[in-house]
Amino acid sequence: MTAFTVWKFEDPDGAERAEKVLMSAQTEGLVTIVDHAVVTWPESADKPDTRHKRDSASRGAGWGALWGILGGALFMVPIAGAALGAGIGAIAKATDGTGITKDDLARIRTEIVPGTSALFLVTENADLDRLGERFHGRDSTLISTNLTPAERETLLDTFGHA
Repeated sequence: MTAFTVWKFEDPDGAERAEKVLMSAQTEGLVTIVDHAVVTWPESADKPDTRHKRDSASRGAGWGALWGILGGALFMVPIAGAALGAGIGAIAKATDGTGITKDDLARIRTEIVPGTSALFLVTENADLDRLGERFHGRDSTLISTNLTPAERETLLDTFGHA
């Protein structure tokens, strides 16, 4: 099964530490990483910083577009009122059919704030419960998960190809 997950951490460095745990979990066969990005938002910064590691060089541009939408454009949307709904609606068009819903986008936007960080993942064959156990004690919150086969195809067709 393919999953899109966002693990939120209650400090700006939590996602970077979790990335190391993720790499170890992949080495142990607990998860197959399709692609991932780390979003860090120091308390004093106006906006978060998104770092995309390009897990697959041949597909880096496509995934970079997804992480740019989620880690860049999403955080330019105001967090309050009607502007949030309008901004999220516009971004949702770019992710339509991928399993990343308006509600997911709104939750990501409202929960990832200055002083936090997030690990955005697209994985296959992951034991998310066991992966979550590895993040236990790191003040992590799972925001979104499993995709249907149709959503997986749309996500991979839209963002997974160069």
